[in-house]
Amino acid sequence: MASIEEHLIRLHPEDNVALARQLLTTGLNVTGTPLSADIPALHKVALTDIPAGGRIIKYQQTIGIASQAIKAGEHVHSHNCVVASISKDYDFCSVVKPTNYLPESQRSTFQGYRRANGKVGTRNYLGILTSVNCSGTVAHQVANKLNAALSLQPESSIDGAVALVHGTGCGMRSSGDALTICSAYYVAMPCTPISAVCC
Repeated sequence: MASIEEHLIRLHPEDNVALARQLLTTGLNVTGTPLSADIPALHKVALTDIPAGGRIIKYQQTIGIASQAIKAGEHVHSHNCVVASISKDYDFCSVVKPTNYLPESQRSTFQGYRRANGKVGTRNYLGILTSVNCSGTVAHQVANKLNAALSLQPESSIDGAVALVHGTGCGMRSSGDALTICSAYYVAMPCTPISAVCC
């Protein structure tokens, strides 16, 4: 007998039909009985004898009723499978299974923080901030040097550095994102807008 897995796709252990992986030719024995006719690829094959009026089960669900007796190994299609009214049990989530999570000790973690909106961010990149346009080139050089050094340390917890510069000359506007960032991060040298200059 040929291997069932080699020729058929059974979507659920309780299904009484399976799908042909490719054209199955007459005489091939995949269910214990030689096929009496060719079965096209992706068409259904009876895995067991199904009596007339019996349910045809696929995905563990009734997809039709046998209009005549169907023997194991026979082609199941519109010539012997019909739609009929059946009783249904909509018992929602009755067979739900709890998720088998990994123990805490085996879970992957990262250094991050929770944002105000509930999402999570990471601090794996270093930001090189500037308060004036003049230091833009230096900020880029510092970021490049750090990235070159980090490339030699693949196990580092820091992924890289990025230069965050602005282009508003020797100062910045007295309001807006640039000043907010400047004020928040330059704790050692607080930025106070004096004549639109961030010192």
